[in-house]
Amino acid sequence: MCRFLAYSGEPVFLSDLVCAPTHSLVHQSLHADEGKTETNGDGFGIGWYGERPEPGVYRDISPAWSDENLVNLCGQVRARTFFAHVRASTGTATARANCHPFAHGRHLFMHNGQIGGYCRIKRRLEALIPDELYDQRRGSTDSEAIFLLALANGLKDDPLGAMARTIETVRGLMKAASVTEALRFTAVLTDGESLTAYRWASDGRPPSLYYRSGPGGIVVVSEPIDGCKDGWQVVPKGCTLRAERGGSVTVSEPVNAARRAA
Repeated sequence: MCRFLAYSGEPVFLSDLVCAPTHSLVHQSLHADEGKTETNGDGFGIGWYGERPEPGVYRDISPAWSDENLVNLCGQVRARTFFAHVRASTGTATARANCHPFAHGRHLFMHNGQIGGYCRIKRRLEALIPDELYDQRRGSTDSEAIFLLALANGLKDDPLGAMARTIETVRGLMKAASVTEALRFTAVLTDGESLTAYRWASDGRPPSLYYRSGPGGIVVVSEPIDGCKDGWQVVPKGCTLRAERGGSVTVSEPVNAARRAA
């Protein structure tokens, strides 16, 4: 599976969090501690909010540990909100269009997990995505399909409820196809102002998720970037984190729909 990092707060250089720390995301691309695989070399991506409402995105299929462009870009870009992701494919092709984060309008989305038996429900899942959103589909991942379907379900106005309804729909497709593999969904969504992080799984084993908040902002990660768990808080299994830039951070139990989905 993958590793990721999300930040929202006072503007900082991306390199301060993505590249510089002892156990940075770039380091995790080669030596992850808590992922299903130690190596996450099937591409990477960053998305950031600068002077425009829509985010900038840079993605590539090369491993993050060997891409000088990534290091140089992170050293020059300062942003108030940004995502970074290193990918370990769960079956779809190593292609730029399959690298996270995915963008639509003001929104960025990235995912660590899987739809069990995705190949058996892919066609039916994609058929649920409205044409105007399906036209925006560039890759073949389950993650992008979930994002587009959640947008159709009202993600912009209701990040928790829309995603819960989407995951519940996916679970229904899996059950109809007699898929016994788990659906694991640890993901982050932002519109540049608010940030929502989910840690759900159908088998009670969602990928890891931590956060650290302070006066300057909040960092949400797959695993601590300083190699030390002191100062980091775990997002409990089945829960959702919500953070407003410059505001409070709340971790909530799932609503009924999310509980059924997870």
